[in-house]
Amino acid sequence: MSERVGRRRFLAGTAVAATVVAFDPVFGWVAEADPRTDGAIAVPGLDGELVTDPASLAEAADDYGHIVHRTPIAVLRPASVHDVQVMVRYADRHGLKVAMRGQGHSTFGQAQVKGGVVIDSRTLATIHDISPRGAVVDAGVQWLDLARAATAKGLTPPVFTDYLGLSVGGTLSVGGVGGATSHHGLQVDNALELQVVTGQGDLVTCSASCNAELFRAVLGGLGQFGIIVRATVKVIPAKTTARVYHLNYADVAKLTAAQRIALADGRFDYLEGSVNAVEGGGWSYQLEGLVYYTAPDAPDDAAKVAGLPAPTSSDISEVTYFDWLNRIYALVEQLKQFGFPSPWLNLYLPGDATDRYVADTMASLTTADTGGGPILLYPIKTNLLTRPNVEVPDTPIAFLFAILRLAADPALVDPMVKSNRALYEKARACGGKLYPVSAVPMSPVDWVQHYGGDYPRFAADKALFDPRHTLTPGQGIFGA
Repeated sequence: MSERVGRRRFLAGTAVAATVVAFDPVFGWVAEADPRTDGAIAVPGLDGELVTDPASLAEAADDYGHIVHRTPIAVLRPASVHDVQVMVRYADRHGLKVAMRGQGHSTFGQAQVKGGVVIDSRTLATIHDISPRGAVVDAGVQWLDLARAATAKGLTPPVFTDYLGLSVGGTLSVGGVGGATSHHGLQVDNALELQVVTGQGDLVTCSASCNAELFRAVLGGLGQFGIIVRATVKVIPAKTTARVYHLNYADVAKLTAAQRIALADGRFDYLEGSVNAVEGGGWSYQLEGLVYYTAPDAPDDAAKVAGLPAPTSSDISEVTYFDWLNRIYALVEQLKQFGFPSPWLNLYLPGDATDRYVADTMASLTTADTGGGPILLYPIKTNLLTRPNVEVPDTPIAFLFAILRLAADPALVDPMVKSNRALYEKARACGGKLYPVSAVPMSPVDWVQHYGGDYPRFAADKALFDPRHTLTPGQGIFGA
């Protein structure tokens, strides 16, 4: 049984119940009969529960990366948006730090709060409405659940990440990249309206035409300006079938040449790439292109590959649209059970530097360095990326280069993180940017360099929407 502070009740241990009335920064949660309540801070009433049991705190002090561990003093499981507002306001007034944790898929402690309160968004997971005007969902809704509900109505969000077990609020806070980004931008570019709790506990509805400054700041804002509690995201008509084209190349230059052609003419609805180990050593490069359709409007296979560099081999297959979206969910869920550390690296590379950067990097890497994790390469038209807090190279085309490392041996974690940092510095030197879901140590100075000329605006937004720096300290943007 958990220890619970909810509706002003606290279940201590497994049987003894006591009324908790306050929080003391020194002593922690304080019961009604405790003489220390004289100097403590009254606990607000909640619809949900505030838990402090060791298992809940340990879960909130971990994430998919299993590298950084910062233990909070409590975890809020909200039963309402009001709970989030009350807790953030309470924390802001009394010097506590707060972060929202979705599915815990960060890799370097980004949603952790040492000595603060973690808000678990999984209890805010209602799909309120799906219509051609958009899908209205709580922040804790998984993209998998939204995909299932939307496709049942013949609709779909334009962009999904490869793994659907992520929360809507989580990906809208960082960007949200997928194969359809080649056509539709990031998931943040397809958000229509948000409900946000600012760092001072104000609940604000915002969009491009209402409270636009907050809307702009929060999308891709890494949780620094407000906590997303509800979102309206764009939907479009869904096709029923996905035809998959796999074209294999011997080197990265041929892969990116094919990707650039396909990106320019838009022949594929989904466009991605991967780097795959070759038996005996070395790497091969694969273009993954998809066409979504509903019979009888099947694509012309010859036309879809015409004009692309000749591959060393190719394969064409077909699955339902939903099965394609959900293709890796079960695999990731299985991997989670092993709890292997995952020091992921995600970099946005300038289009004109990508071939050399990837070729040089892969020449120095083996599967021992990556743990056999996926290596991905997404081509992106940067003019489709409209949210200013998502920093990308200043080139017409960029590539997201992702090395999703897996450390089956814990002794590999530190070398992998150090390698990530070195690769980040190398990318930064050629105009690259970090996608901030990565296991890369970052100092406040690094963040100033990351945002560059946008940093003064970023800092001004922090002062406006979270002046006491209550929210999301785990990114380390403004120091500890």
